[in-house]
Amino acid sequence: MIRVLPMIALRGKIIYPKTTVHFDVSREKSAAAVQEAMQNNQMIFLSNQMDPNEENPDASELFQIGLVAKIKQIVKLPQNLIRVFVEGIERGKITEVCESNPSFRVEVESVETIQEFASYEEEAYIGYMKNGLEAYYAENVKLNREFVGKVLHMNRLEEMIDEIATHLPFSLEKKQDILEIADLKQRAERMLVLLTEECEIARVQKDIQIKVKAAVDKSQREYMLREQMQIIRKELGETSIEEDADIFLEKVEKLEASEEVKKKITKEINRFKSMPAMAGDSGMLRNYIETMLEMPWNRTKEENHDIIQASRILEEDHYGLKKIKERIIEFLAVRTLTKKGEAPIICLVGPPGTGKTSIGKSIARALDKEYVRISLGGVRDEAEIRGHRKTYIGAMPGRIAEAIKKAGVCNPLILLDEIDKTGKDQRGDTAAALLEVLDGEQNVNFRDHYLEVPLDLSEVLFIATANDASMIPKPLYDRMEIIEVSSYTENEKFHIAKDYLVDKQKKANGLSGEQLTFRNEALKEMIRFYTREAGVRSLEHKIGDICRKTARIILEKKKEHMTITKKIVRDMLGTAPFDEEDNNLEPQCGVVRGLAWTSAGGDTLQIEVNTMPGKGKLLLTGNLGDVMKESAQIAVSYVRSIGECEKIPEDYFENHDIHVHVPEGAVPKDGPSAGITISTAILSAVTERKVRGDIAMTGEVTLRGNVLPIGGLKEKLLAAKNAGVTEVFLPIKNQKNVKDIDKEITGGLAITYVSNMREVISGAFL
Repeated sequence: MIRVLPMIALRGKIIYPKTTVHFDVSREKSAAAVQEAMQNNQMIFLSNQMDPNEENPDASELFQIGLVAKIKQIVKLPQNLIRVFVEGIERGKITEVCESNPSFRVEVESVETIQEFASYEEEAYIGYMKNGLEAYYAENVKLNREFVGKVLHMNRLEEMIDEIATHLPFSLEKKQDILEIADLKQRAERMLVLLTEECEIARVQKDIQIKVKAAVDKSQREYMLREQMQIIRKELGETSIEEDADIFLEKVEKLEASEEVKKKITKEINRFKSMPAMAGDSGMLRNYIETMLEMPWNRTKEENHDIIQASRILEEDHYGLKKIKERIIEFLAVRTLTKKGEAPIICLVGPPGTGKTSIGKSIARALDKEYVRISLGGVRDEAEIRGHRKTYIGAMPGRIAEAIKKAGVCNPLILLDEIDKTGKDQRGDTAAALLEVLDGEQNVNFRDHYLEVPLDLSEVLFIATANDASMIPKPLYDRMEIIEVSSYTENEKFHIAKDYLVDKQKKANGLSGEQLTFRNEALKEMIRFYTREAGVRSLEHKIGDICRKTARIILEKKKEHMTITKKIVRDMLGTAPFDEEDNNLEPQCGVVRGLAWTSAGGDTLQIEVNTMPGKGKLLLTGNLGDVMKESAQIAVSYVRSIGECEKIPEDYFENHDIHVHVPEGAVPKDGPSAGITISTAILSAVTERKVRGDIAMTGEVTLRGNVLPIGGLKEKLLAAKNAGVTEVFLPIKNQKNVKDIDKEITGGLAITYVSNMREVISGAFL
């Protein structure tokens, strides 16, 4: 069927047959077409513009396939708008444009729908169409439920397709495509494809929407939490990461350090700044940055260059110790002349209680240096010296770096206490780690694992302390300058107690000089009968004990002053553990007094030898070490070798056992200096000749009777003097060492130098 009809060019609105819709008309051509249609049979042709934005399209810019419709009603609206209600009749195709002004008039040919279905084929398409619509509705719940229900109740495929195409939000091209397909089967297939595509699009959009919503919710939540955290921080006076990073950067600018150090710290600050607030590494990185900023990289303290003042301070703090004081003054003199000079590594070796640790503190005061003490006793982990890698949980700098930080300057005095008591295990060797610290060639660039940048230790004055130099590993020993801190004499102990310990303990126990006075005889009583030690630690404890008892008496009995005499010492401290009768100076047979050196000072050993009928066995008791056991065997061999001269029967040693005992049995004893003592005691026991009780001897003996030199001479002579002996036998090769010992120790002792056992025998036996 062909007819001529007025035409309206629609913009983006596709209308299908059997549907009723409305649209607004505002253009003059469209309004004229509506008026012409109303004057005739109300029939009108509706076609869409290819470009909806075109205001005045010509016929070539319109789709050829459109819809023949009937106007049901028009309503005039303000601003020259006309609302038109139409009902779709059938598809039509423009065959000719009759006129374009004042409105479009076109010749339209009806487009018949082609329906070629096999048996039940249409029903199958209807079922697929319903399933497709339901699937789309499942993904897009905003779709009108009434419309979906209406379509699902339809039984005609063509009407179903047109209804779906009208209400679903397809694009203009897709809707036009549905309108132009004449074959119903092809139209149905095209609609099923569009439904499937829209269903997938809706599903993807839904997933995207869920993800976007989750991201937005998370971001919103984090934003709210951050805002709350900032408010909480402000209330607590804290700062955010960005603010902290800016503060750190300001501190870097003011830091006295090398460019390498500043570059390293700045790099870590930038890492810290880019980290989320809740990141696990932020706390670790903050600690690292704060530690690096607290290190005194190039910050130094001006030292004391006044030698006279330094000497006065050393004399004020310690009595005696002449050699140590001279060495410190020498160091200060070199430092003053060279403006820098190498810092020596001094190791003070001596018995406990001789003031090694306090000497270090006194040196720091004399040189006006910051003082830090590091206790190395029992340290077995190498990381204690070199630090832990900062990536480990709980990582921290090593003790050396920590001491520098604590001192606040890079040129302090660091006291390495008990360096002979370091150890090693599976975690490393502490002494080996100290090699780099104490080597002047290496410690310029000491590497701490935590700091990760070189730390200059060349200006640090290291002073180490040890009780036994033999326990210090050889490589470490070679890097240090050893200064012996020997035992104190009775006179030195008296002056130390009088000038230092009494005032220290009175102050510690809240007593003033007017409340308590110690007489000289009281101090000497404590030194002689209540303490037997190389240092003064036990003596200080005894003085402190008397001060505490005095404080109680002053408060209980309302006394204003107490003078401590010898009798009061005995009353307060009880029975003296040592007395004159302890030292048996009577001549005896088979008993000889030897001299020994221990880490706690000198000591005397009463070596006892007894003989008994037997089969020539040698019995050794007294917890002796391997060296002393060998000395005993050598002594027996020597005595047997001189048996004829001493008129010992030839079969004596085959028929007698010899028992050598060194009291006390529970104390371990070892060393090479008991040879002549054991030889003399064995000869005395075998020949039944008495040995003088007022003598003591020390020295190693060879198989041929030669006497070899020994060490620890000062401590041994001091022990002999305290024991009350009058004569000491020493190896002749030790004569040069005696010259360095104070007259205070050697005074009152007759020292006999011997080169072989014959000289010992002639002087020791009665």
